[in-house]
Amino acid sequence: MTFIETQTGCGKHELAQVNTARLRFPLDSPQLKDFVDGLDPVNAVADEAEGFVWRLRSDSGNATDVPVFGDEWLIVNLSVWQDAEALTGFMYAGRHRELLRRRREWFEQVSEAMTALWWVPAGERPTVADAEERLLHLREHGPTERAFTLRNRFPAPAGTR
Repeated sequence: MTFIETQTGCGKHELAQVNTARLRFPLDSPQLKDFVDGLDPVNAVADEAEGFVWRLRSDSGNATDVPVFGDEWLIVNLSVWQDAEALTGFMYAGRHRELLRRRREWFEQVSEAMTALWWVPAGERPTVADAEERLLHLREHGPTERAFTLRNRFPAPAGTR
């Protein structure tokens, strides 16, 4: 506990990420069974991954029932990581990578940004409203320090890393 308080007091930042997806089928449909069955195992791996800090959860244990943009066909994943390397290390390995390969079976392809990253002070937990605002900013302005992508990253605010 002292370590976390010390880190927060020093102004260290962590990387917040939001990923939204538009479902092609209802969550309880047979077409999404493999995706839904993979949520708990993938989340368990994330929770133990090096560099993982926090993720949004509802009473269900995941966030598939958390409203985003007032659209019942959108689901949200909101998490905090130590840095981009920790996030990508999790994203492109193991069970998550297997599910990622099948995303086009389960989710619509959309042209607008559905994922955004931004820095938060250590210990701060972003809300869905924060995530929606960052996505809208990215869609309107492209990658900036306020909201960016893995391909177009910005460093943590000065003096924090």
